[in-house]
Amino acid sequence: VQLQASGGGLVQAGGSLRLSCAASGSIYSVNVMAWYHQGTRKTRDLVAAISSDGRATYIDSVKGRFEISRDNAKNTMTLQMNSLKLEDTGVYYCSYAARTTTIWGQGTLVTVSS
Repeated sequence: VQLQASGGGLVQAGGSLRLSCAASGSIYSVNVMAWYHQGTRKTRDLVAAISSDGRATYIDSVKGRFEISRDNAKNTMTLQMNSLKLEDTGVYYCSYAARTTTIWGQGTLVTVSS
């Protein structure tokens, strides 16, 4: 499986961005896709995840601002980010996990300016 993330960019605080992740290759029908954020602390932290049956989870700091979704027919996942804050700045990585395998995309940079 390969992942291609896109959609990052520069946005002012309070603005919106939409990230996309396209998966290709041999994709198991049961899987979890997720977005991770790597900010100034350099740790890669989970932001939101969505299972292949559509169940979504979010960290508290993005609840009500971000929305994760997926299209299983197209093997794509998106993260709609609204009301962006300075602390949302960083590299966002998409991931795919199935059975014992986790695959990472290359990351896309989001910069939120004041």
